[in-house]
Amino acid sequence: MATITIDGKEFDVDDTENLLAVALSKGFDLPYFCWHPELHSVGACRQCAVKSYRNDEDDKGMLVMACMTPCSDGGRFEIDDEEAAEMRRQVIEWLMTNHPHDCPVCEEGGECHLQDMTLMAGHTQRRYRGPKRTHKNQDLGPFINHEMNRCIACYRCVRYYRDYADGDDLRALGSHNNVYFGRESDGAFDNEFSGNLVEVCPTGVFTDKTLGAHYNRKWDMQNAPGICNHCSLGCNTSPGSRQGVLKRIQNRYHGEINHYFLCDRGRFGAGFVNRDDRPRQPLVRNADGVLEPREMDVMRDTMEEVFAQANGVVGVGSPRASLEDNFALRHLVGADNFTNGMAPADSAASVAARDAIAANADRLATLREVESCDAVLILGEDVTQTAPRLALSLRQSRRNKHLEHAAANKIPKWHARAVRDIGQYNNSPIFSATTSATRLDDIVMTPQRLRPAAIAELGFAVAHALDNTAPKVEQLDADTQALVDAIAETLKGAKKPLIVAGTSLGDPAILKAAANATKALAAANEATRLFVTLAEANSLGMAMMEERDIDHALTAVEDGSADTLVVMQNCLYERAPKARVDAVIKKAKNVVVLDHSMTRTVGEATHVLPSGSFAESDGTLVNNEGRAQRFFQLFIPDAPMQEGWRWAADLAEVAGNKPEWLGMDDLIKTIVADCPQFAGIEDAAPSQSFRKFGMRFPRSPHRFSGRTAMYANVDVRERRPEVDPDSPLAYSMEGYYGEQQPPSTIAYAWSPGWDSNQAAITRFQDEVGGHLKGGDPGIRLFAAPGAAAEFWAAEVTAVDGWQAVPVYHIFGSESQSARAPAIAERMPKPEYRVNAEAAKALGVTAGDSFELAVNGETHAFPLAIDPSLPDRTIGVPVGMHGVCGLRLPVEVKP
Repeated sequence: MATITIDGKEFDVDDTENLLAVALSKGFDLPYFCWHPELHSVGACRQCAVKSYRNDEDDKGMLVMACMTPCSDGGRFEIDDEEAAEMRRQVIEWLMTNHPHDCPVCEEGGECHLQDMTLMAGHTQRRYRGPKRTHKNQDLGPFINHEMNRCIACYRCVRYYRDYADGDDLRALGSHNNVYFGRESDGAFDNEFSGNLVEVCPTGVFTDKTLGAHYNRKWDMQNAPGICNHCSLGCNTSPGSRQGVLKRIQNRYHGEINHYFLCDRGRFGAGFVNRDDRPRQPLVRNADGVLEPREMDVMRDTMEEVFAQANGVVGVGSPRASLEDNFALRHLVGADNFTNGMAPADSAASVAARDAIAANADRLATLREVESCDAVLILGEDVTQTAPRLALSLRQSRRNKHLEHAAANKIPKWHARAVRDIGQYNNSPIFSATTSATRLDDIVMTPQRLRPAAIAELGFAVAHALDNTAPKVEQLDADTQALVDAIAETLKGAKKPLIVAGTSLGDPAILKAAANATKALAAANEATRLFVTLAEANSLGMAMMEERDIDHALTAVEDGSADTLVVMQNCLYERAPKARVDAVIKKAKNVVVLDHSMTRTVGEATHVLPSGSFAESDGTLVNNEGRAQRFFQLFIPDAPMQEGWRWAADLAEVAGNKPEWLGMDDLIKTIVADCPQFAGIEDAAPSQSFRKFGMRFPRSPHRFSGRTAMYANVDVRERRPEVDPDSPLAYSMEGYYGEQQPPSTIAYAWSPGWDSNQAAITRFQDEVGGHLKGGDPGIRLFAAPGAAAEFWAAEVTAVDGWQAVPVYHIFGSESQSARAPAIAERMPKPEYRVNAEAAKALGVTAGDSFELAVNGETHAFPLAIDPSLPDRTIGVPVGMHGVCGLRLPVEVKP
């Protein structure tokens, strides 16, 4: 610790931090451009000038850059010094020399860091009257718009993209006054985290193209605290809307999960909410086989008749729906007739993941904690495609060796360039065993290409090498044993080792192997951490609620024990082979679907009820670490569309089983009472009755405008805002907004003088880049490990012949985001993959059309040669172009 003085006030501060970070943490307004809490300091923009004094006798001082100044004990600094203020004013004037006067039409207007800093530094009048430098903009694909003329050359974009996200196709081209930040040619960015440029850029150079398609200002948006629903990591988001149209997804800071960054799927994958083909009214299939709309009163009578005549009802839940939606369906059909909606392999793997998480509750790593791990073993997961935000954290973990070298040479961690230079290519070790090449291979030591069973065997063998009481794997060849010993030795020598595994290969043995390795390693090192990924946003929640998979529902119809299926926000064709689903739907008397998207199941249903998407609903999701988090309704959908749990409650009432709950709070209490494993979810966010100084919390910024004009064609009188019966949030700009607000209710980031998202959030953090004041949102449901678990038996199911394995892609393998137009544009073409030897054995060459039957479902796609695949292994695209119901991995006969 150190004691320093800023503007005459004395503070005890962290002496490992720089002055800029400390000043912002203490609430001072100090302008900056090139610095960022995650990118640290390079001293490039010269905007954060302050006056530094050597001692109490020094009355002249000298100008220093706050971002490059350590907080040494006894330091004395002046931010409000006249000379420092004048330098900051001059610097912003230089930077603005070539900046266009286009704030009124710039997409960044109203949330622009440059606007904030210009006003903060006192530059309010332009003196330069000469010609401005101009550039040609680039087409950067469907995600990002490029307006290079607005650039002030702060270098944040390339520092984030190249140094943090390890991208290679964004460069600083040119020099001096003609520096250009872009790609060498037009085209979409190759990096899966490029969308963060929209928030990293302090001006309007990189902006959200999906927002630009139906643009409006930040202050005219209605926002809500959201949770990304495109993978299991639970990244926090801030969706924005206007007049019932989802406009964009923005990052919502969470100190333990995503902090400042999202993946491109999470940022741009919500476009399905605005699709014209969504079910928006009740539908019933008529005698001609056509779905036609019904009025609500007619639909109520129809559904009453359906349940009265039903000979057995079975419910299909969904791992992408909230706990509330699934529990309401469970209440409707009865606990014994409810299934978790997952395919058998995914369900079994999810249950194994749940058990591994429960047994290692005190060793579960958060995304932020992953970055501090100095040795990593990844078993089976291509994390860039299945849990993308984890890949970005792993890229930071390999830089821990850089920090070690820097610390040994007394270089502070915030000195970005010096840390990077001294680290060079001395990276912390990452080992990986996957079925094919991954996007992380550039940072992995000798990546292994193995079949699922062999991946599990490797994990079991590492566990035994770490602790000889763990089950032993027999008959390892010499090379594999040498690799196992090297991995074990490296993990054992690490300060904070990490094991990563997941459910994407549908093999519980991989999860059990990871649990064994974690247990064995933890015996020697208490700092050992485990990170488990699952397939969907609520996969862990569903594994906790119900172990019965979708086969139980399908079998119930097939054997005649039920003739009515009720499906909650799920597509049967994504979970089972098409032929089987077709037969079940044909045999069932009624297929009632509650969904927000036009899926294949909706297209085959007998009755459709339009439920709200994440933007139109409240709910709770349980992420991969067992953290229950609440998301809130962004806007009220047009009737009769409503939340899935409300539809289920309506159906239960007409079926003669009216639920006792009246609203969200009652429903959550009922969930906890019936399913005690979810105890704590009631604390994931404040109840509906919670108020701060008697006020709700606003969804819209205080400058929200046009509330009257929006409906002027209907009525010139101002409408009263809708009252939210399910949360303490308000559908307006009125209410309490400030630092004492519960973090789970913060819908957007704004603070006086700080309009940009990444800058304003500093006012809500306990320290810059740290946790949110009041604690990061969510409640960990696995607070302590269960009874001491024994090692799992080293049992694997190997396939001797040809095996089809899943190949995932961040853009296309997740069904909801695949419906977003921007994501669909980036979706790769479908192809089967084999290595050269396998292609030769099959008698085919690259580009040939190859037909493959899996689970009775046949698809023909071009063949691609992938040298990374193991022998007799066929990579099958998952979730794209109709390939969604296959059960992989599986033995095949091509």
